[in-house]
Amino acid sequence: MYAEERQQAMAQLIGQQGRLSVAELAETFAVTTETVRRDLSTLERIGLVRRMHGGAVPASSLTVIEAGLRERDQVNPGAKDAIAAAAVQLLPPPGSVIILDAGSTTVRLAAVLPRDHRLTVVTHAVPVAARLAGFPQIELHLLPGRVRSTTQAAVGSDTVAALANLRADVSFVATNGISAEYGLTTPDRDEAATKRAIVAAGRRTVVVADSSKIGVENAQRFASLDDLDVLVIDSGIKDEDRDALQAAGLEVVVA
Repeated sequence: MYAEERQQAMAQLIGQQGRLSVAELAETFAVTTETVRRDLSTLERIGLVRRMHGGAVPASSLTVIEAGLRERDQVNPGAKDAIAAAAVQLLPPPGSVIILDAGSTTVRLAAVLPRDHRLTVVTHAVPVAARLAGFPQIELHLLPGRVRSTTQAAVGSDTVAALANLRADVSFVATNGISAEYGLTTPDRDEAATKRAIVAAGRRTVVVADSSKIGVENAQRFASLDDLDVLVIDSGIKDEDRDALQAAGLEVVVA
């Protein structure tokens, strides 16, 4: 069977079954899992399937819905508070520069920054800036750009250009999804471009994400695991997921 024929048959089978794992597809078509992953990447590029954690689903079965900040803030609040408390322990020395990405967990991190730890904080997130505006130990810089109503964060070419001229000691980044195979993802193209620039601007990148994000793969990838240093996550992460992320070279801190 030629690759094109196999890929067509694979797409039809996924459409019939609704979801199939990489292992199941490899057994069905008598090929390696690496071949299956390449085939799925090809099928995803042409819009026939969507890759998910460990497999694929028909593209028609997914509707991209990006939750608003208020809605996301109500999901796993205890876990996010624990993550913020653990992430504070990873702050650089006083006098350093950090970037705080937009997200419900980074808002919590902003709220618990120690009052005796002087920092320069750069952010594109309006809620983060609002939290920090009255902190006397914080020199606050708000990035330019178009503010999206969904995330209340500045995005666009002006935001990316401003980040290109920055060098931070640590970037604290939020994400809509994280997987060992695909890295960090988000549904929106402009958000992805901004997050990509935030990762690039940091000498060290710390991801703050609750365990519900594990295995989620959104449409726009903004970082591979090689771009990251630490993941701070709650205790809901499964052992096999933690092992897979660590095997990929990411330090995992369980809050």
